[in-house]
Amino acid sequence: MPIYHKLGSIPKKRHTVFRQENGDLYAEELFGTAGFAGMSSLIYHLHPPTNIIRYDEPYSVAPEIAVEHNMKPISLKGYEIKAEDDYLESRKTLLANNDLHIGLAAPRSFSKDYFYKNGDADEMIFIHKGSGTLLTMYGKIPFEYGDYLIIPRATVYQIDFDTEDNKLLYIESFSPILTPDRYRNNFGQLLEHSPFCERDYKLPQDLETFTDKGEFKVKTKKQGMMHTYYYAYHPFDVVGWDGYNFPYAMSIHDFEPITGRIHLPPPIHQHFEAAGFVVCSFVPRLYDYHPDAIPAPYHHSNVDSEEILYYVDGDFMSRNNIKQGQITLHPGGMPHGPHPGATERSIGKKSTEELAVMIDPFNPIKITKEAMNIEIKDYYKSWIE
Repeated sequence: MPIYHKLGSIPKKRHTVFRQENGDLYAEELFGTAGFAGMSSLIYHLHPPTNIIRYDEPYSVAPEIAVEHNMKPISLKGYEIKAEDDYLESRKTLLANNDLHIGLAAPRSFSKDYFYKNGDADEMIFIHKGSGTLLTMYGKIPFEYGDYLIIPRATVYQIDFDTEDNKLLYIESFSPILTPDRYRNNFGQLLEHSPFCERDYKLPQDLETFTDKGEFKVKTKKQGMMHTYYYAYHPFDVVGWDGYNFPYAMSIHDFEPITGRIHLPPPIHQHFEAAGFVVCSFVPRLYDYHPDAIPAPYHHSNVDSEEILYYVDGDFMSRNNIKQGQITLHPGGMPHGPHPGATERSIGKKSTEELAVMIDPFNPIKITKEAMNIEIKDYYKSWIE
């Protein structure tokens, strides 16, 4: 995400002497991606972030694949995901390929006896229900219904949930999650035609430096395995940092829709991108205003991508009998379009209050066993008139 931010105390120049009050040097850490060519931040710790006391044997958390080669439209009852007491236990991967994993979670809490980091993937967590605060060494990010939390890979974090009733959609992306390139100029600034701007970012705030010494458990996911490390010092022992690589939030409610006289294609809804997929936000908006416009989308073939929709709120006009938390997957190579009656029903409508997240992977998606537990049977027959 090409925006500069800083918090706390940092030296005037990089890689120079920066001492604590007791005379010890602060431990400088470059936290970045793509070798030394990607976005990075410089972080100043009280102690080197390398003080490992012990290490537990790893265990597998890789999703179990039920359908390797899928060509059937499917739908999942997302709100039937079982609530779990702990955050990590609640995360259920439903759809997967080599570019991303997509899942749902219904955590009652985030246990404070560990910290978590994803060593493989940037994470996008969409807050469908609930609120709270994302806690990291960069500071705090309060979040609420409709927020996307973007957490760069290997960021150590915890979450304070305000209540026990939380529903989350998450993406694990094996490439950086970015804002679309076409919305930015050569300097990284968001352009005037972008449906959001820098004012919409929710950046880390209230940096708190923890001085605790002891045994701090950090669960680290890497290559489908969960590794557990114990460190001698609190992971959030940071006095200051600056740079471009850090977690942030952005609300789906701040996405300003692009509209036209006749129906425009799905890329107008794009909010984020990565190497193997895009994420779009469908938000309340005025419909097309040509006198003979058909607001419902035309039938189209997803030849080069899958289409996954997560239904958040409102009445999604192109689908029949859709409920909150429902997921639909329309596989690449198969034509799809409005449900029977939806096209005629849309004519003359002036606006929509629908709210949904669309994920379009560019490579085929595999279906996990967890997904099969909440599948709506015979969804592929729902276009029969």
